[in-house]
Amino acid sequence: MTTMTTTDTTPRVWIGCLACYNAGRLVGDWHDAIGAADVTTADVHGRPSSHDELWCFDIENIPVRREMSPSEAAEWGRVFDEIDEHQRAALYAWVASGDYVAEGTGDLPSTSDFEDRYCGHWESFDDYASSYADDTGLLTGIPEEIQRHFDWKSWTAELAYDYTTCDADSGVYVFRSY
Repeated sequence: MTTMTTTDTTPRVWIGCLACYNAGRLVGDWHDAIGAADVTTADVHGRPSSHDELWCFDIENIPVRREMSPSEAAEWGRVFDEIDEHQRAALYAWVASGDYVAEGTGDLPSTSDFEDRYCGHWESFDDYASSYADDTGLLTGIPEEIQRHFDWKSWTAELAYDYTTCDADSGVYVFRSY
């Protein structure tokens, strides 16, 4: 397994005043997603305001491409906060792949399923398969003369059907697909 450098993966949203937006003015600011539900119109305007509806018009480090409410943004923030910083890029990739398990009826990924399915960051799926074979003792007890004839390429290709791989900055993220 390889290690990778981490970049800032904090989910953020640009929260703006919906009334101002509808009037043709952009009034808002960037906030960490986890606290988005607590942002008020006074926070956005810098003073008390009679406007009462806020909306997240832009997002960063959230693996969906659409606007959302501040409360939904806070839920995305909560999900990413449950995952260790060094695994957030993998969670993002898992959701972006479309082959992830969602909580309930929305888009939010199940962090327990992520933790159960995530097999790590590898240089390639072949590297993962080789490590898996060693860890499980795939050829333990089989004479070396016979091991030399084992078709690794076919075995690895068949094993890949039970996994999802997602490109990483270097290498791949590997996930079990139950």
